[in-house]
Amino acid sequence: MRHFGHIPSTVRSGLFHREPVEFTADSPAGTLAVALGATLYSPATRPRLADAIRKQAARGVVSMVLCLEDSIGDEDVQAGEANLVQEFRRLATEAPAGTEGGGTAGGRPAEDQGEDPGEGPGIPLLFIRVRDPRQITDLTTRLGDTVRLLSGFVLPKFTEARGAAFLEALARAEHIAGRRLYAMPVLESPELLHLETRAETLAGIAAITDKYRDRVLALRLGVTDFCSAYGLRRSPDMTAYDVKVVAHVIADVVNVLGRADGTGFTITGPVWEYFRPGERMFKPQLRRSPFLEGRAEDLRTALIEHDMDGLLREIELDRANGLLGKTCIHPTHVVPVHALSVVSHEEWSDAQDILRPERDGGGVLRSAYTNKMNEVKPHRAWAERTLLRADAFGVAREDVGFVELLTAGLAG
Repeated sequence: MRHFGHIPSTVRSGLFHREPVEFTADSPAGTLAVALGATLYSPATRPRLADAIRKQAARGVVSMVLCLEDSIGDEDVQAGEANLVQEFRRLATEAPAGTEGGGTAGGRPAEDQGEDPGEGPGIPLLFIRVRDPRQITDLTTRLGDTVRLLSGFVLPKFTEARGAAFLEALARAEHIAGRRLYAMPVLESPELLHLETRAETLAGIAAITDKYRDRVLALRLGVTDFCSAYGLRRSPDMTAYDVKVVAHVIADVVNVLGRADGTGFTITGPVWEYFRPGERMFKPQLRRSPFLEGRAEDLRTALIEHDMDGLLREIELDRANGLLGKTCIHPTHVVPVHALSVVSHEEWSDAQDILRPERDGGGVLRSAYTNKMNEVKPHRAWAERTLLRADAFGVAREDVGFVELLTAGLAG
């Protein structure tokens, strides 16, 4: 599978200077962590879950979390577990050839799909969000050979004390499954939020995740739980960064766990909760200028009406603050996340210049776009991360911006 693989190849070639690369569930962890993109959550109790997974894959989703925790009631946990086992069996027996284990590009031959189709959908990277460590080994055993479709587990309310049991259970599950399984801890505990315990909690999380580094794919932020601790809920006019108590935690998490010196992890952006129109109090935040040509103004209007302008602004702030990818609870959020993850031609040009072998000694050079200074040593880590993102999401052509990418992704 690959990002934007659901749109026709002729459309992709017109959008990308360099197209996104293909990857599978067996790709290196560094590749998968960057490629997670918009990770779509679904309750584990959802009827005909296998059909929903295939449907979302056909729309460009490459990672999903099937949730047994906060998205379902306490009384529904056993039913959710049974549903997962049943739906994994359906997914395994009804999946097209070549789509197992997180999927490679598959589906029907091009001649059966009409002229110039997108690539057939594979199975996304699938993770199960559990409540307690016991569920990890229990579900791995119950899934049987269909565990080959599973990429790992999401670990809630993660701290050093709680995390050790989860990660030890994951190691046992790998032995049962006979294959690699990843952990995605969720950082959402009160100890992390409260100022008097934050530094100690972050140090403990750093220690336990470093010990199990080979199994930790990415760290996820549970901003809804952070807000809950203070009885807060941000409106669709505001991003997580406008809620200062939350913004300070995000900054500290990146400070300790997102460093570019080899000790850090990929940290994903917080969930955006809104997907229905509501009464707007503040002026729309989506700038008018990128939408002025052609019918793009209609797209801008539609995005504002569905409270998506706040989402777009938060995605940009995520990346500016060192976060990559995003937790999503609605399919309409996926394409905006992916469109804004594509590397612009200008970013790619700067990164290429900075990383040229002849510039290993450092120095300062003018950008090829003649609008900024590129300082080789300070900007090297940024350039390396940018090229990893370019592999996962592609590099846009010089005249292509996020409006064109959004439009193509939504039409795909």
